[in-house]
Amino acid sequence: MPDARARLASVEIGGHAPVAVMGVLNVSPESFHRGSVYRDDDAVLRAALEMVGAGAALVDVGARSTAPYLATAISEAEETDRLTRAVAALAGKLPVPVSADTPRPAVARAALEAGARVLNDVSGLAEPALAREVARHGASLIAMAAPGPGRPVTTPLDTVHALLADALARARAAGIADERVVLDPGIGFFRDGPLAWHEWDVAVLAGLPALGRLGRPLCVGVSRKSFIGALTGRLDPADRLAGSLAATAAAVLGGAALVRTHDVRETVDAVRVAERLREATP
Repeated sequence: MPDARARLASVEIGGHAPVAVMGVLNVSPESFHRGSVYRDDDAVLRAALEMVGAGAALVDVGARSTAPYLATAISEAEETDRLTRAVAALAGKLPVPVSADTPRPAVARAALEAGARVLNDVSGLAEPALAREVARHGASLIAMAAPGPGRPVTTPLDTVHALLADALARARAAGIADERVVLDPGIGFFRDGPLAWHEWDVAVLAGLPALGRLGRPLCVGVSRKSFIGALTGRLDPADRLAGSLAATAAAVLGGAALVRTHDVRETVDAVRVAERLREATP
């Protein structure tokens, strides 16, 4: 994989930097993993500080479930209220940057104004206005490969590569410098392709080194996702920690530079072991 480097706010990603771990903190009661949901400002701050103490380099806040297999739509106004309240509860109180997880331009604007310094976008910058908000606020970006209308689906790696290349081109067109962009292959989001969804995710995870040709560090989120349940028979996300750690190690061995997780302490250990093995591989 090329020696790609980026900065997500103050955090160096890729290059010779250690693999970074991003903690997932949800204020969306409809999220697929109920153990990641926090209901009030004090609980949000306590959870974030625990993540930082366990080794999180960033904290990613989500206010709306983006799981593609759940009917969890909420209004833009409700997402804005949830997300800005949580971001404001954390900004300036953590020694690490806060990331806002939303694909909606107006919600992103409010979160960035509330103190988020990174935008985590699961839409692949489907709306040009979203990229413009990132550029206008001087924020950093995690852009995910995302299926959608008019976006052709072929083989897993070819599809993901093409979608990430398109997202990167949109970021550049909006004036977002490459060094502020990290790419995410979208594990768990491709439910209607030519393969069963869990086979798709396995193929992408196994093929991560090929995505290094894009020249950007990779963020991988496998934490407690449904493909792990399909492989292990663990239907409840609460039972998928061991599988998540195995998939995380595979992602690091494949070149991931940033790992997004619900379980920071355990994931940091898995990342450090896998990272050392990656360094020792001829």
